[in-house]
Amino acid sequence: MIKPLLSRKDSAVSRLAPTMALTQGQDALMAEVLSFCRAHQADDHAVFVIEGDAGTGKSLLLNTLFTAIQQAARGHDIHDPLYGTHNFLLVNHPEMIKLYRNISQNQTALRKKDFERPTTFINRAYGGARRADIVLVDEAHLLLTRSDPYNRFRQNNQLEEIIRHAHVVVIIFDAHQVLKFKSLWDGASLARLLSGVPVVTRRLEHQFRMHAHTDVMQWIRALRDGILRPLPAPQTFDFRVFDDAQDMYGAIRQRDMQYGMCRMLATYDYPYILNGQDHFITEGRFHLRWDRAMPQARLPWAERPDTIDEVGSVYTIQGFDLNYAGVILGPSVTYDRATDRIVIDPSRYEDRAAFTGRDGVENPAKVMVRIILNSINVLMTRGVRGLYIYASEPGLHARLARLWKERQVSDAPQSGECL
Repeated sequence: MIKPLLSRKDSAVSRLAPTMALTQGQDALMAEVLSFCRAHQADDHAVFVIEGDAGTGKSLLLNTLFTAIQQAARGHDIHDPLYGTHNFLLVNHPEMIKLYRNISQNQTALRKKDFERPTTFINRAYGGARRADIVLVDEAHLLLTRSDPYNRFRQNNQLEEIIRHAHVVVIIFDAHQVLKFKSLWDGASLARLLSGVPVVTRRLEHQFRMHAHTDVMQWIRALRDGILRPLPAPQTFDFRVFDDAQDMYGAIRQRDMQYGMCRMLATYDYPYILNGQDHFITEGRFHLRWDRAMPQARLPWAERPDTIDEVGSVYTIQGFDLNYAGVILGPSVTYDRATDRIVIDPSRYEDRAAFTGRDGVENPAKVMVRIILNSINVLMTRGVRGLYIYASEPGLHARLARLWKERQVSDAPQSGECL
């Protein structure tokens, strides 16, 4: 029987809202960060780093933390070191900043102006704006690591500039979500930039987004490194491989009718140009347009009902939860039978902007592969209830078919639905 569409309590807004209960570990970490902010608020510089894989609750923690900071800043306790402080939450992702600002409408301590893009914050600082006391940065791995005049950033490193213009900086960081040469981060580069600054680093480990057993997460992490493992056994998390992309889309539409927030996603292996025209992904019987840029839309892409008829990219879905994700692995994701490994072909990756800014980068070919694998990791870690996969490249398609058939299932799929 079809279940009714979930209410707004299942929306991205509610999942990230500061009214969501934190775990004991998250509570303890938030208390530690608040103490750090109070202790260093008058210092010249201090940085707190929160690391964690996709889905470990980093953004929820950050938004709850920022709300607590702003409540103290705009509260009545004049003896609190946070009272009267001038603070911001910086969000690089244009879809995510919509989400944060929508959340702020229901929180008396928050203002829309509290949320800014990193470049806007930096340029205002150079324009004479008051120095910030505390700056929180969501998805700091997206910050630019080189000058980018096209995006109006003319300095050398956005995180360096943010630290320069704030007393305390708290960042969310995941090196496995780096998607461009212009934002080329890893643990070593972050450590070099923060040398000489008081730093505390903590890591979130518990997976909140994907209601899956450890073996599913291990399978995805292995794929992130090019390794194909046997498919996880059946469980409460709905994990399937499909032979036909149109069948997968049909299943995603059915799940969307049941739960809402179920979408098709694809690697950036299909042409897409920002020219105001529609661009399509075609895989056999499957033919659906790419997500359309709608900066004026109030809701983010993942929350708009009409986007069930689109295919999302890594840029529209990064940072968001879906109930079910149907992921098309495009032509750049190939298979080497001799090594039984995923092989990435960057020449077939259509996001050429991701590969600009390679000057001075050691082993750029290796970095290209890592960027594409990171994008796959982002796509495959969106689903809360389930993940469906279709592979375009014939070799990988056949290998996943064998893995699916080798998996011993207690509840056989309906004929024609899966491989």
